[in-house]
Amino acid sequence: MSSRSNEALYIVFMLDTKFISDAVQKHRQKHHYTPKELKASFFDMDGVLFDSMPAHARSWVQAVAEEGLKTEPEDFYLYEGQTAACTINLLYRRHLNRDATKEEEKRIYLRKTALFGEYDSGRAIPDAESVVAELSDTFRVLVTGSSQPGLLKRIGKVYPGIFNKENMVTGNDVSIGKPHPEPYLMALKYAKASPEEALVVENAPKGVRAGVSAGIFTVAVNTGPLPDAVLYEEGAGVVFDDMSQLLAALPHIREAFAG
Repeated sequence: MSSRSNEALYIVFMLDTKFISDAVQKHRQKHHYTPKELKASFFDMDGVLFDSMPAHARSWVQAVAEEGLKTEPEDFYLYEGQTAACTINLLYRRHLNRDATKEEEKRIYLRKTALFGEYDSGRAIPDAESVVAELSDTFRVLVTGSSQPGLLKRIGKVYPGIFNKENMVTGNDVSIGKPHPEPYLMALKYAKASPEEALVVENAPKGVRAGVSAGIFTVAVNTGPLPDAVLYEEGAGVVFDDMSQLLAALPHIREAFAG
């Protein structure tokens, strides 16, 4: 047996399977759901499929600093998932007590996008590809607040043949965006699934809130600097340290779904 296999087994043994089962059961009772087989799986992009959040945070901090707005990288882990316009207006209200003009929105977004192109590594999150592959028997949907063409094109290179226009919800497709449930409700329509048949994989507080608000069991993989408590406070059923833990937990999640 390979060292990789031994490591995976160790993770399985370390998982609190009762905690996972109880979390699914609690979610089911809250919504008066009945046991169902897992039919659909929905993935956020930044921080879940790609290790792109450090570059996003760095780009945002620099772009808004050039407009005289002081922020910290952690701010953008909290804002992650919502549309760029929402983030920009949130910062303008906080610092200047007004919304940004359309010209300001466009200028900041274009600058941030250019900086991101310089800073992003393009790397996938370790074991994310394995998690996506393990859920190949479900209808998989990419659900992201991003609308950057370069990043969306990269999906096809790193995850070839998996995500296309028929199973992608982007910032261009929604009118509200996370933390509103609209993106995940749209994903349910794409998958022709009910909320009790779906699983959301997120990493950000606003994304978790969106999945939970859509009535879907939502797990978080904490790939950023925020404490687990922030993700649990938004309703995450289980918070994993990394994708390898989630990969090891998937059989237990499936079993819990089926009742």
